[in-house]
Amino acid sequence: MNLTARNVHRDLGYFYVGLIIAFSISGIFLNHRKVWHPSKYKSEVKNITIQMPAHDSLINDEFAESVNQKLGIQDVIRRFKVEKGSLEISFEKHDVKVDAATGNGELITYKRVPVLSQMTKLHLDTSKWWIYYSDIFGVAMLTIAVTGMLMIPQGLLSFKERGWKLALLGLIFPLIFLFLLS
Repeated sequence: MNLTARNVHRDLGYFYVGLIIAFSISGIFLNHRKVWHPSKYKSEVKNITIQMPAHDSLINDEFAESVNQKLGIQDVIRRFKVEKGSLEISFEKHDVKVDAATGNGELITYKRVPVLSQMTKLHLDTSKWWIYYSDIFGVAMLTIAVTGMLMIPQGLLSFKERGWKLALLGLIFPLIFLFLLS
């Protein structure tokens, strides 16, 4: 095999195509996680009633853990909040949403979305070996970008004549969103 920009670009692209697709799909879903959580879906909703404390200041970690025990869900608490007369406790596999005045609400149970939940984990994984592999992937993406610029060395479609303009536009758009629209 000749070590040309085209060959390196092609072979790295082939090698990483699965990871590129997984990152792309899961990244799109993660962008919209406030509307729909990509790694879990509601599998069951039950009406519940819990004994609310006399004052909102008594809603603390111990109270959230007691709700966990009383409902028998044995789940790990992620966070809780009282807002606009509503208590929300978020667990790893459940959510509790209760009217703070009446104690009436619902227990929502979630299940993992097959395949998509594993793909979204790729964005969040911090294990030592995955970080090394991700670093190698990042270098490969830079190599694919550079070899893509060098594949057509001259002519109207080359990076020197046309490609730099598109690359500049491609840099400007994220900067606009980063600095002006966020």
